Amino acid sequence: MRGVETVIAKAQGFQGYKVNKGIEHPERYVLMIFWDTLEDHTVHFRQSPAFAEWRAIVGSFFAAPPVVEHFELLAKS
Repeated sequence: MRGVETVIAKAQGFQGYKVNKGIEHPERYVLMIFWDTLEDHTVHFRQSPAFAEWRAIVGSFFAAPPVVEHFELLAKS
């Protein structure tokens, strides 16, 4: 994922990411980006010039505006 590795990976609080491709719907993907804090995403990244740079790279791949949700990790094995 060029946009993540060249833009988001440099952002404050970036921890890593994973991408899943749909099996039943192979045209669908889920991108999960891991941040230190919610504010690292919603303030430090989304309100920075890097966000526009990221959207310029990936925007053409979206069939519709992406759904963005935030989750808290409760368990990991």
